[in-house]
Amino acid sequence: MKVGVAREIAPEERRVALVPDAVQKLREAGMVVLVERGAGAAASFPDQSYVEAGAKIVNTATLYSTSDVILRIHRPTPDEAKMLHQGQVVIGLLGPLLDPHAMATLARLNVTAISLDAIPRTLSRSQGMDALSSQANVGGYKAVLIAANAFGRYFPLLTTPAGTAKPANVLVLGVGVAGLQAIATARRLGAMVKAYDVRHDTKEQAESLGAQFVTLKSAIEATGQGGYARALTADEQAAQQAELNGIIATSDIVITTAQVPGRRPPVLVTRLAVEGMKTGSVIVDMAASELGGNCELSRPGKVVTSANGVEIHAPLNLPASMPTGASVFYSRNISNLLLNFIVDGGINLDFDDEVTAATVITHGGKVVQPATLKLLQPAPKGGAQA
Repeated sequence: MKVGVAREIAPEERRVALVPDAVQKLREAGMVVLVERGAGAAASFPDQSYVEAGAKIVNTATLYSTSDVILRIHRPTPDEAKMLHQGQVVIGLLGPLLDPHAMATLARLNVTAISLDAIPRTLSRSQGMDALSSQANVGGYKAVLIAANAFGRYFPLLTTPAGTAKPANVLVLGVGVAGLQAIATARRLGAMVKAYDVRHDTKEQAESLGAQFVTLKSAIEATGQGGYARALTADEQAAQQAELNGIIATSDIVITTAQVPGRRPPVLVTRLAVEGMKTGSVIVDMAASELGGNCELSRPGKVVTSANGVEIHAPLNLPASMPTGASVFYSRNISNLLLNFIVDGGINLDFDDEVTAATVITHGGKVVQPATLKLLQPAPKGGAQA
């Protein structure tokens, strides 16, 4: 079986789906590894490193025409999709809930699409395949470095002959994988860290890393399916926001990480909250995307400064800004998922298996994942689709 590694062409994307160290692991499982020329260059993995690992470097046309399985980061662009052929398998972070129509296109091509962002994160055996977590870990680390670089003062308490610098006050909103890494990194840099999450069971995790967990008087339990936070109701959001604004106003750095799969991120830092912050404060909105962000004033992919001098960063792809480390983690995730499907040298999809049922989005010319299929159904007459 031939496994191809595609070169990413998305703007600012520098990661690669498979690193040279993983090539031998796939070869031992009986696979031939093809790598598109230049696929790993931006992540500091030159073509020669793949050749030395036992892979073959090929051009784009050869990769798509001869590979049985294609490994990648992002879903194929329309032009890349035209190069796919019937029976091919594509594995990556395909975002089926963000673009279900792209999945329908892959189904019409009779391509089997497998998405790492659909991994059931609560299964212990899926942890080694969980690319969302591995990439969020990278993002949480890099978000703190961005904040530290933009902040005009020290993070740690510093006593010098010229005077004493107080430690920075950092607030992390959202205590998932990214939030936990942000807490740990900010603490290593010497900041005083507070953390907040609508899921009460994250309190112990935040405190174990040295953060003070913020408990609101209006606190409610909002743990959703799959380990994510559920969306709050309008009344819950209003009560939470009123209290959060006061805490945000006392923070020098705010890092936001709250996301709901397939939906617009909740706005946690309102315009009013930003207006209450001190001049020179910094916000890093990790949830920023084409759907919006956690900060009302965020502009996806840009850095803006509010009228009162608060600098707001809304990076779109933090893992790609640390491409070597992020690629190493992602490579392990995608290798583990691929090997999970290999039986006797070929792909075997057992839909009674929880990982298979969740991650296989299209197969046999159809969209088979229920969550994606639901988004493709026409709205019932007389009302909008739920």
